[in-house]
Amino acid sequence: MADITPLQMTARQIESFESLEAHISQQYPSLSRRLQQSARFLLDHPQEVAFGTVAGLAEKADVTPSTLIRFANAVGFSGFSEMQKLFRARLVEAEPSYSERIRVAREVTGESPGAHELLRSFSAANQQALGELPGRIAPKDIERALDLLEVAEAVHLLGARRSFVVSSYLAYSLRHIAKRAFLMDGMGAMYREQAEAISRQDCLLVTSFAPYAEEVQSAVHVARERGTPTILITDSSLSPLTHHADVVLVVSEAEVQGFRGLTSTLCLAQALAIGLGVRQQGSEEVQGSTPHDISLQEEGAANLRG
Repeated sequence: MADITPLQMTARQIESFESLEAHISQQYPSLSRRLQQSARFLLDHPQEVAFGTVAGLAEKADVTPSTLIRFANAVGFSGFSEMQKLFRARLVEAEPSYSERIRVAREVTGESPGAHELLRSFSAANQQALGELPGRIAPKDIERALDLLEVAEAVHLLGARRSFVVSSYLAYSLRHIAKRAFLMDGMGAMYREQAEAISRQDCLLVTSFAPYAEEVQSAVHVARERGTPTILITDSSLSPLTHHADVVLVVSEAEVQGFRGLTSTLCLAQALAIGLGVRQQGSEEVQGSTPHDISLQEEGAANLRG
C-alpha cells in the first residue's frame, strides 16, 4: 500500500468547499510553481470550475490537463471529478439562479465596440458578479468585521491605485455615521509613517487587489507589528496579505475585455458602513445616548441616503 502524505491525510477530512479552500491556502507555499498556478485559478474561479471540463479549465488556467489532475491528486482526491464535486456543492448550497450557472461566452469580433455596447457588457457582467457576491461572503466573516470596526477607537483605511476609490468611499461613509475614520493616502510617499500612527486600539481596513501594491503590503506589515486588528478586502484567498489579516473578505469582480469593475467591492463597502451604522444606533438606544449623539447618527444616515 502506497504511503499517504500528510497533505492527503488532511484532504480525506475535507467535506466542503470552505474546508478545501482553507486547506489549499495552508498548503499553498509548499506546492510547486505549476500547482500554485492551478490553485490560484481554481480558487479565483469557483463557478467556472464547478461546470467546466478538465481540458477547458486547463486552457484557461494556462496549464496542462494533467497538471490539474495532478493537483487534485496532490490534495488527496482520487481524481479531478471528485474534487470538482465540492465546487458544485458550493453552488447548490448557495441556491444560485440560472443566470449564475450559465456563463455566456462572447466571441471577439475584432471590431471596436461602441459606448452603448460597452455599457451593456459592463452592466451584464456586473449584475452577475453582484448576484454571486452574497454567496462568496460568509455571514460570520462580515459579522466579525463589524465586531472589529465597532470596538475600534478609529478606523484607518488603506488602498492604492484602483483600490483607493473603495477606501475613500469608506472614509466618507464612516464619517457620516460618526465613526472616526482616517484615509491613508500615502501623501509624500509616507504610507509607513501613516501606518506607524495606528494603535492597537484602532482597526486597519485594507482593500488590495492583484498585483497587490508593495507600499500597501509594507504598511500592513507595520500595522500588524503594532498589534492592530486588520480587515482585508481582496480578490483572492491566496493574496499575500491574507496571513496578516484577522478577517478576509474575498470579492470576485466582473471583467470585460480586460477591464475589471469595482461594483461588487463598493457594494460590500456600503454594506459594512451601513451595517456598522445600524449596530451603533441600536447600541446607543440600549445604553442611552445624548440627543446630540443620536442626531449625529440620524444626520449621517440621511447624508448617506442622499
